[in-house]
Amino acid sequence: MFILGQLFSSLALLFNMIFNVIYFLLVIRIILSWFGVNRYNELVQILFRITEPILAPFRRLPLQMGAMDFSPIIAFIILAFLRNFVVGLLTQLAYRFG
Repeated sequence: MFILGQLFSSLALLFNMIFNVIYFLLVIRIILSWFGVNRYNELVQILFRITEPILAPFRRLPLQMGAMDFSPIIAFIILAFLRNFVVGLLTQLAYRFG
């Protein structure tokens, strides 16, 4: 049972780190949207390919006021909920089996 506890604890840590990376990439994309960046730059294209699947479902909602797009805020809220749920569940399983 100890091994299962360690496995769930490691998975919780891994998912926590993945969510942190996603948050960081979304913040970079938001900051880049304020400036006129070259969208043909290879790094910018990679960033957009990673973050667009996260933002696309929220862009379909009417979350724009003028030039302001509030879809990243909703994405952050949903990601925070998912992070707390997944990491919390894995942590509880780690304690139960540890």
